[in-house]
This record gives sequence, structure tokens and C-alpha cells, in this order.
Amino acid sequence: MTVSVILSNKGHNVFTVDPDEKVEAVAQLLAGKRIGAVLATSGDGKVVGIVSERDLIRAIAEKGSSALKRPISDFMTTSVVTCQESDSIALLMEKMTTGKFRHLPVLKNGKLDGIISIGDVVKQRIEETEFEANAMREYISTG
Repeated sequence: MTVSVILSNKGHNVFTVDPDEKVEAVAQLLAGKRIGAVLATSGDGKVVGIVSERDLIRAIAEKGSSALKRPISDFMTTSVVTCQESDSIALLMEKMTTGKFRHLPVLKNGKLDGIISIGDVVKQRIEETEFEANAMREYISTG
């Protein structure tokens, strides 16, 4: 299975923010949309950073409540690891495990096309495993 299968099921919607957006507004966006990360994009739509719940916690731990009024660019991760629609789920799992992160932006022809979370990957793997188990049961029962 590939990233394209996950995106066909979940959609291509991605929430983005300007790097100058304040931490407080980004926290409200994450909470309001019930998402774990948001991408920071430049005026031409290029991904320039990713902000996760963990980044917000670190910001507040380091700077206290004053972090809420600072731009998200002060705290976002700028070396963003991405994936492509043709990447396998196994590759996604390897990237996420190695990098210790839970979200991967999907690029198509160099442009943002979606975002995959670890939850999306786990859901897909469970569906694959259930399909394989059912196929095996059917094969055994029909002998």
C-alpha cells in the first residue's frame, strides 16, 4: 500500500499557517480542528515548517506564557521531512520512527498535496491486516 491509498480515503485537506502567525492562534487552530500538527507555508505555498503540539509545549516550557504572543516561526521545525504519493506505508513508518515524529506532509510535483499522521498509517495497516486475515480464513474454510 502507498500514501496515495491513505489520501484517497482521508482526503487532501491540509491546514496551513503563515510563519508569522502567533503561537496562541496556532494552538487555537490545532485545538479547534482537533489536529496534531499544522504546516507553515510561504507566500508561494512552499512548506517552510511544521508545528506540532509538542512544539507548542516546548515553546511554553521554554518561554512561559510570553511564547503565546511570539510568531510560530520562532518554534516550528524547519527541516521538514516529506513523502510522496508513491511512497510505501513501510517507508512512512520507517521515516516516522527514525525521525520520532507523527506527521508527514505529502508533496506532489513539489507542491503540498496532503498530510499523513501516524494514526492514518496505523489505521491503514489495521485495515490491511484485517483484509489479509479474512482472506486467509475464507481460503481455509473453502479449502
